[in-house]
Formats: sequence, structure tokens, C-alpha cells
Amino acid sequence: MIRKAVARDHAQLVALYRLVAATPDGIARTPGEVTDDYVGGFMRRAAADGIELVWEEGGRILGEIHASGPGIAALSHLLADLTIAVAPQAQGRGVGRALFQALLDEVIRRMPHIARVELFARVSNERARGLYRSLGFVEEGRLRARVNNSLGVAEDDTVMAWLRP
Repeated sequence: MIRKAVARDHAQLVALYRLVAATPDGIARTPGEVTDDYVGGFMRRAAADGIELVWEEGGRILGEIHASGPGIAALSHLLADLTIAVAPQAQGRGVGRALFQALLDEVIRRMPHIARVELFARVSNERARGLYRSLGFVEEGRLRARVNNSLGVAEDDTVMAWLRP
């Protein structure tokens, strides 16, 4: 079931993000970098001017997606800082696609001022980039040697964006 995130989800989201961060090249953070402050920060920003959704099964959160505005008037039409985390045992079951589609549906339904949603994805993460393309995101460019992968090798990050139809 997809629902809006609430403050009481905090501890489960810390655990989810640490689990995903322990998966090589899952997200661009190590488990030690997933702190209460990190999770609390994105939860506060999403609650203030963005969206945060979770996928819950039997009381357990197995997926989360969030995006928020950059807090700059000139960019008030934009949702950025988009991150998704899906527990390894829930991957390949359509959880990520459902969370992304729900986020985009929410933008269309209740955020008419948002014209653009953007994200970054490593060049090597073809599976994720394929999902994003299938949802209408377009690759707009590459940032060369931007992010170190799990082997410590710097690789390109792609900038992808979805524009309101």
C-alpha cells in the first residue's frame, strides 16, 4: 500500500535507508551516512514543500520516495532532491515504479505550480535509468566523474528530468 509518509515513520526510514545503503551502488550514501539528521532533514523538506510517499506491507515500510523544492523563488516550479529507496527483498516487484508513478500523479493532481521534476542517476545504473525513461524522464546531460561507485571509481552521473505534460 502506498501512503503519505508521517513523522512516526522516521525510525523505519532510517533502517530502510541503511539497508539500501549497504547494497553496493544502491544509493550514493554509506550506511554510516544515513543518520537521524539526514532522514529527518529530507522528511522536513518534503513536508514543507514537496512529496514523500512510502510503500508499506504488514506494517513494514519497504519503499520510500521523496522530492522537495529547492527553496529559491526562481526555481519554485521545480521538485528536486529526488531519492528513492526500495528494500532489496521488495526490488523487482514493481514497488519503485508504483512509488514513482504515485509521486508524479501527486504532482499532477495537487501541485499545479510544479512543471519539472529532476533527479540524478549513475550512468552504470541502467536498470534505474530505464525505469525513469519509461515514466517520461529524459536524460538531459552528464556530469563527468561526479560520483564514486562502491569500488571507489568516479563515474558519470546523468541529469534526468520529467516535464509536466
